[in-house]
Amino acid sequence: MKVYRNDKNGQKIIETYNKLLAAWGCDKTEKDINTTYGTTHVIECGDPSLKPLVLFHGVGDDSALMWIFNAKYLSQYFHIFAIDTIGGPGKSRPNQNYNKDFDDIRWIDETLAGLGIDKAFFTGVSNGAYLVKYYTIKRPEKVIKGICISSAVPTVNAGKKKGSFKTMMKIFLPEALFPTDKNVDKLIKKLSGKHYDVFTNNKDIMEHYKYLLRGFNNMAMGFHKVRPFTLEEVDKIRDKVVFLVGNEDPFQKLGGRETLIENHMNVTFYDDAGHGLNHELAEEINLKIKEELENI
Repeated sequence: MKVYRNDKNGQKIIETYNKLLAAWGCDKTEKDINTTYGTTHVIECGDPSLKPLVLFHGVGDDSALMWIFNAKYLSQYFHIFAIDTIGGPGKSRPNQNYNKDFDDIRWIDETLAGLGIDKAFFTGVSNGAYLVKYYTIKRPEKVIKGICISSAVPTVNAGKKKGSFKTMMKIFLPEALFPTDKNVDKLIKKLSGKHYDVFTNNKDIMEHYKYLLRGFNNMAMGFHKVRPFTLEEVDKIRDKVVFLVGNEDPFQKLGGRETLIENHMNVTFYDDAGHGLNHELAEEINLKIKEELENI
C-alpha cells in the first residue's frame, strides 16, 4: 500500500514535515520501531524520568503538524512519545503485512514494547482519540488516563445518525478535491473556529497541509477500522477518559456532542474553537492536559 501518490509528493510532505518539526522549539529525538506491520516512527522529547505520555494524531495529518503548539510545553512535565500512525502521511512505513488483517491493538502493543513502555498517559486528536479510547477498552492496565480531543463516542446508535455522509461531504468538498492555496485556506476556516489564523498565518503549516491534501494516498489509512462501542465498553472508558471539544467543530453536527452528553462522559466544551482545538486554543489545552494528568 503506497502512502504517497507519487515520490515527488512524498518528498514534499517529508520536507515540510521536517520544517514543522524544527519549529517545535524543544530537544527531541526521532526513532523507528519495528513492528509486524512495518516501522513506526516516533518523536521523543522530555526528561526520561518523567511519566510517559503517548500522543496519536488524526487521519490525513502527522505528528509534526499535530503537536507543533503542544510538544514544547507538555515535554516540561511528561516524557513525550508522538507516534506517526502507520499508513498515515508521516514517517511510519507499512510493509506487506499491513493489509485487511491489520490489528490496531497489536500494532500499538508492539510499538509500546519497542519503546519500553509498560503503561502511560495517552492523548489523541480526532482518529487519534479513537485509538486512545479503543486501547483503553482493550488494554485498560496500560492506560493510566486518556485525553480525547475533538472526538466523541462511537456508539451503535451514533452510527445510525442520518446525514452523516452528507455532512462530511459538505465539510471537505470541493476544497479537498482541488487543494489550491485558496481552497486550502477555505477548508481550514471550515474546520476551525474564530482562531483559524493560527493556521492561515503560518506559512509552513499551510504549505505542509497543502502537500498533504495533494500527495497523501487516503486509501492507505483504510485498514484502520473504526467500530462502534457497546454500552459496556463505553462504561469502561467513562471514568478513565476526558474529552475536550470545540463548540464550532463541524464534526459535532454528526451527533458527536449528543453522544458525549447522552453517555455522561467527562467532557469540557470550548467556545469559538473548532476541530483544531489543540492548535486554536493551544495554551488553554496544554494547561488542561497538564492539570488532568500531572497529579495521578
